[in-house]
Amino acid sequence: MTAAIDTTIPTSDVDPFSPEFLADPWPFVTELREMAPVVHLERHDVHAIGRYADVHRALTDWQSLQSAAGVGLSNFNHEKPWRPPSVLLEADPPKHDAPRHVLQEILSPRSLRALEERWRADAHTLVDEVLARGTAFDAVTALAEVFPLRVFPDAVGLGPDGRENLLPYGDFAFNAFGPQEGLVAKAAPTIGPTIEWIGEQCRRENLADGGFGCQIWEASDHGDITPEQAPLMVRSLLTAGVDTTVTGIAAVVHAVATTPGAWERLRAHPELLPRAFEEAVRLASPVQTFFRTTKVPTTIAGITLPADRKVLMFLGAANRDPRRWEHPDAFDLDRDPSGHVGFGMGIHQCVGQHVARLEATAVLGALLERVARIDLTGPVVHHPNNTLRGFESVPVEVTLA
Repeated sequence: MTAAIDTTIPTSDVDPFSPEFLADPWPFVTELREMAPVVHLERHDVHAIGRYADVHRALTDWQSLQSAAGVGLSNFNHEKPWRPPSVLLEADPPKHDAPRHVLQEILSPRSLRALEERWRADAHTLVDEVLARGTAFDAVTALAEVFPLRVFPDAVGLGPDGRENLLPYGDFAFNAFGPQEGLVAKAAPTIGPTIEWIGEQCRRENLADGGFGCQIWEASDHGDITPEQAPLMVRSLLTAGVDTTVTGIAAVVHAVATTPGAWERLRAHPELLPRAFEEAVRLASPVQTFFRTTKVPTTIAGITLPADRKVLMFLGAANRDPRRWEHPDAFDLDRDPSGHVGFGMGIHQCVGQHVARLEATAVLGALLERVARIDLTGPVVHHPNNTLRGFESVPVEVTLA
């Protein structure tokens, strides 16, 4: 990237991948969002945007702001990545179209109805197990991490062994969208066997009949996708299908435990549970950042960036932009959170979001039936990641209904 930087664009020395930033991004992203619509981040020579309108535009304007160059700091056109690019997340039309269509069909709400009854039964079983051990527990390690790892691998068609690899693999994959030093370098020496295990699970012979993975391979038989694309699509499911859902579930528990009256209202009006999940995703923004790359000279909020510039989108900042949301830092069950960019937007919007919604509403719905009150009992611990804003611990105590 050798084009001159527009000197009228304000600059900042904030490092969005520093330990201090990842520990508590909100003061930094608020400062950047309010400084200007576009800010040049000197540490990594990228341009950052955090206002809702600009982030929404960047997510939907794939013609000018491409994903194919890589949605992380590294550019697939210039640097050898640790893995092949995703055929969904890091591809634009026309290469993106066929894989997207196949997965949209496999993961559609209509297709997921066949899983709903079983998942809700599994959620009740898990909640009963947790409450049988006591009313004080960690909502992350007891619920949010456990439930997706019970139901999602089965739905994909994985065997029973090795599922513990899914969380560290997803953590590494999302870290890798940031700089290759720091968190990536720390995990790199030991992540090799995990990556190899993931690769093996994407092979057709290792996937159970009828699961999402098998359906992807069957689509290649029909000529809807190529045999080369099939394992990469299965890998995309395994990359993004667990960590983000874990954070979404934990975010709802944290929100209701810290918002007076919220859980009681959900118990009185369980039909609000889907809205509660969306509002928690807006507020917490499990996926905090993604990159785009300007394909041509591109104007954002009146500022023209040259081609081949990395643009860092702060999804979390956009989801708390007061220009779009009233009282944006509050969890509000009266709010219509539709339009949040927690699942992205446009052609690259998360194709698995319906799976996440079903998992979250299943386990939280089971809690609603058994629990009258949720209280936070200690400090919340967040998990550092270059892309995700996840939880390591949300300690709670519940009052049984």
